[in-house]
Amino acid sequence: MTAGAQARRLSVAVIGLGGVGGGAAGSLAAAGQHDVIACVRQPIARFTLERAEGAVEAPLHVLSDPAQAKPVDWVLVCTKTHQTAAAGPWLARLCTPATRVAVLQNGIDHVARVEPLARSASIVPVLVYYNGERLAPDRVRIRHAGPHDAVVADDEPGRAFVDLFDGTPLRIVRSADFATLAWRKLLINAVANPITALTLQRQAVLRRPDVQELCRSILDEAVAVARAEGVKLAEDETARTIATLENFSGELGTSMYFDRLAGRRLEAEALTGAIVAAGDRYGMAMPLNRALLTLLRAINDAIGA
Repeated sequence: MTAGAQARRLSVAVIGLGGVGGGAAGSLAAAGQHDVIACVRQPIARFTLERAEGAVEAPLHVLSDPAQAKPVDWVLVCTKTHQTAAAGPWLARLCTPATRVAVLQNGIDHVARVEPLARSASIVPVLVYYNGERLAPDRVRIRHAGPHDAVVADDEPGRAFVDLFDGTPLRIVRSADFATLAWRKLLINAVANPITALTLQRQAVLRRPDVQELCRSILDEAVAVARAEGVKLAEDETARTIATLENFSGELGTSMYFDRLAGRRLEAEALTGAIVAAGDRYGMAMPLNRALLTLLRAINDAIGA
């Protein structure tokens, strides 16, 4: 256990039991050190987590009605960004000023999205790197996609989040430059998510030479926007992002790919939409990112609310 870790048993509520939420909830519950509550729309009798260490049935306490919820030590918000408002009734019941709310979502505006709903609880933004795939409402598979599974800021709340996951297979690290890493994660998502969703192919499609050339152009636009925002990126940031993508297994999907297959709305606004919105603030054209956003929005319009 890391220095300063809490020895007492904590109560942890996880809102959203998809790939990310299921991976986090299952990992915590399987470790057996804390009481884990799954906040879901439909009740489930049991939950199974598939992982490299082997499949495990995780002992989750399941709630399907916010009225049943009581204040907890930690809340993990693991919904898609466009579902954040729907987490509001849960947060209203689960949070007090003493609660910590970890936001395991895509994008760069974790605090701004959740803080108005969290009743003065402290917000802990989290960058998620592990690959989670929801196989069924009661079954999730997670895979390591890099040297670490999540990143938090190197501050007291971040250290508390690392301590929370001590003893689980998830590797959580701290960074003193969280803002830069948030944009680097967004750059990965800016190409991997839209292209896998639009082609209905897993990440192997990103290894096509013509697709890689398209990725470079998309990334060049996004990197220029990040620099306009004052983010400190490397001179060869586009090449670094492509190299990172090449390290991922071609068998891996993305959250947007899985949502497209399932007929769910795509998380367009927090990813490509965030890049285009930032570019608008500086009068930047970004034709490729705008084209992607147009296509993703058209898919969402066809899916409906």
